[in-house]
Amino acid sequence: MRGTRSLPALLAVAAVLLVPACGSKIPDRADSHGPGAKGFPVTVTNCGVKTTYQRPPQRAVSLNQHATEVMLALGLERSMVGTGYLDDRILPEYRAAFDSVKVLSKEYPSFETLLAAEPDFIYGGFASTFDEKEGRSRAAFTKAGINTHLNIEECPAGPVTMATIDEEIRTLAKIFGVPDRAEQQVDKLHRTLDQVDGELAGVAPTKLFVYDSGDKTAFTAGSKGIGNELIKRAGGVNLFADVDKAFGDVSFEQVAERAPDVIVIYDYGDQPVEDKKKFLLANPALKDVPAIRDKRFAVLPLSSTVLGVRVPAAVESLARQIHPDRFQ
Repeated sequence: MRGTRSLPALLAVAAVLLVPACGSKIPDRADSHGPGAKGFPVTVTNCGVKTTYQRPPQRAVSLNQHATEVMLALGLERSMVGTGYLDDRILPEYRAAFDSVKVLSKEYPSFETLLAAEPDFIYGGFASTFDEKEGRSRAAFTKAGINTHLNIEECPAGPVTMATIDEEIRTLAKIFGVPDRAEQQVDKLHRTLDQVDGELAGVAPTKLFVYDSGDKTAFTAGSKGIGNELIKRAGGVNLFADVDKAFGDVSFEQVAERAPDVIVIYDYGDQPVEDKKKFLLANPALKDVPAIRDKRFAVLPLSSTVLGVRVPAAVESLARQIHPDRFQ
């Protein structure tokens, strides 16, 4: 358990740690062929925080898997001084780039650890990145002279769709002065989606229930996260799209009433997929559910079900699992 410290004390640490940076040149890790000052200043309003960037960040830290992989997909590893908190292995195509960036901690680094890395930008995947109770609020970083950005799945202005992923990628690329790289990534991701659309043309949607976790109740995907769109694009119907948030708890009796044809298990953490399957198969409330009777399960890693560059591949993976006849 981390010790707690008052905000004034934390800011005092910030002041001490940042003084040397003001008096000496911060090492420049930016790619010499990468972002320059062209197109700056850039102003971005993100989850209620308005930031003006006078130049591209040169000492960025990414926290959470999907945030880190967006950065690496944009080729920004030489503008990064740290990363932390993975849920899964880094995608093979980004492994070499990831290995060139210092891992600050297995989970979230403390405020002091982050300050010691002397970042000028912190990108968080989940709202918990900027947990005020842990001393990591966005306001605290702003007072320390560090800009922040939060993945926009955490503060959606409307439905979270593939267009939301495009927006996130383009915004990060804009902040770092590499808009052309964003377009290359967006084109690549949409090629995968277009291929899946072609394979699924005219398919009858399959009724799905997402099982994330839970034994007394089921923690499932609602309508406010990218998981709902992922299911739709894979030729499924999310039976709990009426849950008005990204994730929520429902009873197993509700699951039985809605009778899913397939149960999608989100794979992460210490509980193996096989243990989740055994629990669901043995749950008396679910004994008459078609998916349980027919033992129809699909599996997705949690890292593929949050707003990031893995989503199109996850759409294809889920589509292949629930509509295998379309991919023979």
